[in-house]
Amino acid sequence: MSKLTLKTEGDTHVVVTRRFAAPPEAIYRAHIDPKLIQKWMLGPDGWTMPVCINDAKPGGKIRYEWKDGTGRGFYLTGEFVELVPFSKIVHVERMHLPAPTPDNQIETTFEKDGTGTLMTMRMTLPDGETRAAMLATGMEHGMEASYARLETLI
Repeated sequence: MSKLTLKTEGDTHVVVTRRFAAPPEAIYRAHIDPKLIQKWMLGPDGWTMPVCINDAKPGGKIRYEWKDGTGRGFYLTGEFVELVPFSKIVHVERMHLPAPTPDNQIETTFEKDGTGTLMTMRMTLPDGETRAAMLATGMEHGMEASYARLETLI
């Protein structure tokens, strides 16, 4: 059963929440450490991330490349806007499928929740059409598979 919830707000926002049984420091670190990211942010089983560039500082670049084992894949590029250690990451990303999607600005917060963490990811897309196309991919399934994998690492 998925622990992830996904809601839409207005015409351009997507809000994803998930609880983790680990402190905010651990979940935050898992989102900025390239060695950790390559172990958990893989989507469905069978995918790998051979390239993971994550220069976690304002203006720092992001590049993730995924492969599915048959030679097919895609990549993501982006930049960090703001990082508040252990509590917030703001970045902009675009998927390359192969053409780049419009920018998606994402604010992710990590809040202490009992003995664990409530992670809230608020995505802001340029328009309703872009949001609809993103949601049509079924991205929440790959996200939950990745987050379940993260839970086994922490």
